[in-house]
Amino acid sequence: MPAHQSGRSVFDLGTYLDAASQAVDRTLDRALPRATRKPATIHKAMRYSLFAGGKRMRPALCLAASEACGGEWAGALASAAAVECIHTYSLIHDDLPAMDNDDFRRGKPTNHKVFGEGVAILAGDALLTIAFEILAETPISKRYPLKTQLTELTQTAGSLQLIAGQVADLEGEGKRLSQTDLRFIHERKTSALLCTSVRLGGMSANCSPTQLESLTTFGYNVGLAFQVIDDILDVTQSTEKLGKTAGKDTAAQKATYPAIVGLEKSRKIAQQLTDKAFSALGAFKGKATALEAIADYLLKRDH
Repeated sequence: MPAHQSGRSVFDLGTYLDAASQAVDRTLDRALPRATRKPATIHKAMRYSLFAGGKRMRPALCLAASEACGGEWAGALASAAAVECIHTYSLIHDDLPAMDNDDFRRGKPTNHKVFGEGVAILAGDALLTIAFEILAETPISKRYPLKTQLTELTQTAGSLQLIAGQVADLEGEGKRLSQTDLRFIHERKTSALLCTSVRLGGMSANCSPTQLESLTTFGYNVGLAFQVIDDILDVTQSTEKLGKTAGKDTAAQKATYPAIVGLEKSRKIAQQLTDKAFSALGAFKGKATALEAIADYLLKRDH
């Protein structure tokens, strides 16, 4: 949603992200059972984490990718909402004592701190499940039948991608990992879902195979850059600023880019990845303004 200044259009990312977040929140609110629906505890727990104030970056990327390919938000909202459900489920489970054992997420007590471990596990399970129910409402494009879109999300959420990343992350704690090992974790734990977000956005707009390839390159590189920056912020920012516990990676003896290659090289790697992402958007001939702005924001964020 561009703002206008001095007679020419200037892209206003803040306004765009607010509008995207509100549209996705409305979709999620309609899709989830009411908080009072029996058994109320599980529905309160699902909504607690889903509406805890996340930035909705993955849904925004999904909507922006759709726009870049000539689509409308209406056709991509189901995909965007489904991706956010997968993301939130993964955060609930990652925060559990058996995983990363975190007390705060998005500036609030983590799900298991509020509802207990059992309900938190089930809330994550329920969000994972409802994601596919929501995605099934996506209008079908000519090139990408529902099976294709469902397979895209199931494979990303499965044992070869998102779960693979978390397993490798758990098994790597306290070990000296190589940069290759760390990249494996980041590719799957973070980059995969960001990449799928833009791919599903493109699919919802019936994008061409060339456009899908460009979106894939963009999403992969932005996703890796995002995680490298997350590693950097964990060692350079406070808990209050991050909205989650700072220094957890170091305390848990987790491999991070700063720990393996140092802060300066980590920053260079993040910049190189983002440059590759921007290059991929050249194929859209100026129609990917929102994607460019979001990528720029993700690189320059300080929390």
